[in-house]
Amino acid sequence: MSDKRYKEKIEKLRSSERLKLLEVDRIVELCLQKDGIGSVLDVGTGSGVFAEAFLNRGLRVAGIDINPDMIAAVREFVPNAEFKEAAAESLPYPDHSFDLVFLGHVLHETDDPVQAIKEAARVATTRVAVLEWPYKEEELGPPLDHRIPDERMQEIFISAGVPNYKKHSLSHMLLWILDVD
Repeated sequence: MSDKRYKEKIEKLRSSERLKLLEVDRIVELCLQKDGIGSVLDVGTGSGVFAEAFLNRGLRVAGIDINPDMIAAVREFVPNAEFKEAAAESLPYPDHSFDLVFLGHVLHETDDPVQAIKEAARVATTRVAVLEWPYKEEELGPPLDHRIPDERMQEIFISAGVPNYKKHSLSHMLLWILDVD
């Protein structure tokens, strides 16, 4: 697919209807409820709405995605963030590079979700946030088979060595905040 087709896809992903479902401001607020967060790595940046929201809060932002065409297209929407092609299981950053690592709907796409959480915790200094879309099926949401049950999420966190977490229920999603410090 060409960048233009991805740009059109991103425009759909950034539609006002989908942004209402995402509750971007509420999620960003919950992620930043701890002092000392000045930098964010957005893993699986997708359409860039969360990267943009963190950037608008004055944070240093970087993003990764496994799709190079998506990265090229999202750069037009969020030109002030650094984007790289990478997978969640192998983040191309040294230990403790970002205060917050934000994983937006990526655990269901990884071959090894435990390794993805380990990598996020390695790169984070303060916390890891994991966004999951477990509730109402929507035209603009992921398919139902992408849902990870709460019990499995908890197993993943514990197996990754990050047993301190808090779950926040939103209208269509869950946000898990894992403390790594």
